[in-house]
Amino acid sequence: MNIGQLLKEARSKAGFTQEYVAESINVSRQTISNWENEKSYPDILSVIKLSDLYNVSLDDLLKGDDKMLKHVEESTNIIASNKKLVLAIAINILLITLLMIFSKAIPNNGIYLVGIFSLSVITVTFLLYQIIKRI
Repeated sequence: MNIGQLLKEARSKAGFTQEYVAESINVSRQTISNWENEKSYPDILSVIKLSDLYNVSLDDLLKGDDKMLKHVEESTNIIASNKKLVLAIAINILLITLLMIFSKAIPNNGIYLVGIFSLSVITVTFLLYQIIKRI
């Protein structure tokens, strides 16, 4: 059975309206409707809240639907990749700082500084693009 049907049945069995569930887990009623009609999937924190609210095990909610399992896997992979992006930004800042420090040892370093600035703009733009793409 798919997650939408499971959520709808669990809500009905508990005697809750979509409005009540939405208020209980701090989402809109439309969000609950979208989940039940499989227009979108809940994030893992919402699934945990629904599991508690409906008194249904997480296994019953998650393992019954392959699409939901894939959605959860992709969601958790995004978190891991965001950590990598933050690390890449930190390394980028460190490298640019080191290049700026070493540039003082080079006489007539105008072209070198332009190169460092260009490199920093390109790398920061790329990293920000990666972060925005994930949002």
